[in-house]
Amino acid sequence: MNNAVAGFSKLSKKEKINWIANTYFSKPEEALNIIRNYWNSDEKLQQLHDEFIENTITNLYIPLGVAPNFLINGKYKTIPMAIEESSVVAAASKAAKYWSTRGGFKATVIATEKIGQVHFTFNGDAEKLQSFFNQIKPKFFSDTQSITKNMQQRGGGILDIKLKDKRGLLENYFQLHATFETKDSMGANFINSCLEQFATTLKEEAHNSDLFSDDETVKVIMSILSNYVPNCVVRAEVSCPIEDLTEKHIPNPQEFAERFVQAVQIAEVEPFRAVTHNKGIMNGVDAVILATGNDFRAVEAGVHAYASKNDQYSSLSHAKIENGIFSFWLEIPLALGTVGGLTSLHPLVKLCFEILEKPSAKELMEIVAVAGLAQNFAALRSLTTTGIQEGHMKMHLNNIINQFEATEDERHLIKTHFKKNAVSHSGVVEFIENLRKQNK
Repeated sequence: MNNAVAGFSKLSKKEKINWIANTYFSKPEEALNIIRNYWNSDEKLQQLHDEFIENTITNLYIPLGVAPNFLINGKYKTIPMAIEESSVVAAASKAAKYWSTRGGFKATVIATEKIGQVHFTFNGDAEKLQSFFNQIKPKFFSDTQSITKNMQQRGGGILDIKLKDKRGLLENYFQLHATFETKDSMGANFINSCLEQFATTLKEEAHNSDLFSDDETVKVIMSILSNYVPNCVVRAEVSCPIEDLTEKHIPNPQEFAERFVQAVQIAEVEPFRAVTHNKGIMNGVDAVILATGNDFRAVEAGVHAYASKNDQYSSLSHAKIENGIFSFWLEIPLALGTVGGLTSLHPLVKLCFEILEKPSAKELMEIVAVAGLAQNFAALRSLTTTGIQEGHMKMHLNNIINQFEATEDERHLIKTHFKKNAVSHSGVVEFIENLRKQNK
């Protein structure tokens, strides 16, 4: 394939798929069969999926599992999780059950403020610009009334608009920095619509203003929401007396608690560890966000920026021992929605919201944060006791077995053997090869 394809977006779905198969595969029919096998047999449902994005050729399945026994603020929840990584759902479920007998998880939404900005340049007197902004600020609200009306009826809307002087970063650079409350919607379209109207108002009012000379001009660069929402934050936490930490793999709870706290402290000061530490948190967070049709890329970007808010990338979670009490908690920014977008279109997303008992956006923030904390606890508990590979590789065993297309008899023998033996990819491969040599 050394040439560009012309008019690809105008081709029918069938034509696109045929082009893909014939261009990239030595056996086009095999590729076509794989693509078709993942279509939904319900044509109307498949069309719905086709129209979520452009140039759809088929569906990529990601397992949707559930993690039960999450006791959150005194109420049990079963949390749906969409993820392909072995052991994540099992680890979350185990952590949920562990803490359900130790008081459960507590979660609190600290704030729900979201942010959008109009980025522009101004080559004149900054004091005049500030006076101009003060004069026209009410017009930003009045000019967006048609956009904000419905949101205001739900208790949301524009919270504030500020002029920010950013000339210390770039020549002539200023911002309109706006904050929003979007209630149960993620609010991206609402915020961006408001911002574009702010930009129009700014340009028109600046052009007609008597405050500026002909040489003093406002030029709008762009208007866009920010996925960094440090004031849209939720806290999730667990705590219990140290002696209550005891279980099979924790015969000495004091030693475990101290080692656990040290492990978290390492992630607080060492960025190389912090990245993997936070990735474990996001295993839980992203899985719930994906299951509920929210934007996990936006959340990832915002969360990792938040992890760097003190000028060094650091752990999102924290732990301490105080007066004989072990405490473990995290605070993360989450801009989520429970209405609009895929939440009202995707049948499985709607099913997941039913499983969660139709939470509000604030309740979903709490659930997602708890899933992240549970995942982090499970990983740290393994790392500081048995090591993480024992449990992970046992869960990964099925993937290795499937890779070699093991028969039912082989599968039984393999699983029986590795109940008592350490699982490694090379060990499983060697066992399968020896098994098949014996049966020839």
